[in-house]
Amino acid sequence: MPLKIIIVEDDASIRTMLEYYFKSMGHQAKAYESGEDLFADEVQGDIALLDVMLPGMDGVEIVRRLRQDPATAKLPIIMLTARQTEMDKVTALDAGADDYITKPFGVMELQARINAVLRRMGDRDPQLIYEDLVIDPAGRTVRRGDEEISLTYKEFELLRLLVSRRGTVLTRDEILAAVWDYNFVGETRTVDMHIKSLRQKLGEGYITTVRSVGYKMA
Repeated sequence: MPLKIIIVEDDASIRTMLEYYFKSMGHQAKAYESGEDLFADEVQGDIALLDVMLPGMDGVEIVRRLRQDPATAKLPIIMLTARQTEMDKVTALDAGADDYITKPFGVMELQARINAVLRRMGDRDPQLIYEDLVIDPAGRTVRRGDEEISLTYKEFELLRLLVSRRGTVLTRDEILAAVWDYNFVGETRTVDMHIKSLRQKLGEGYITTVRSVGYKMA
């Protein structure tokens, strides 16, 4: 099925190459040089490819703005980055990106990443209820009674995973693969950091630590 693909990339050669490739594959591609150009237009598409390093507004800020707007809150996003440090990747993913690909990349790998992200987006769970929590994947909200609990994009995905797999102990590597879709040596502390933050927001009694294994919700 033809896709409407948004591209934000300041490198003219990469921008032109991506436009040409996607159009040759029968897709629609709309390319922008900056975040300011993107938001000056009406943001509509099936997936967005965002460079991290941009003049003016960077890619992470673009992701945050897209996630804050109800019209684009569920837009699948892949980051294009020349940065390879763990914290840069964590920052982009926690802001709400669904995946990232490191430059230089091949168009076939990028296409595979796009297909994987769209498959995951198509498999979203219906509303989940866990004890006194109501988790709505469509609206990306978590409520306890009349109280809405504000979570970051990745905190929400982490909670959704734990609730959907309740009763199962998930290792840190399994959580990384499911929520962040990456698995690098030494990055499992990212899971611990997000579990800690999630516990602070939800309160104790929801997430159980299984020593030397991982985490679960009973």
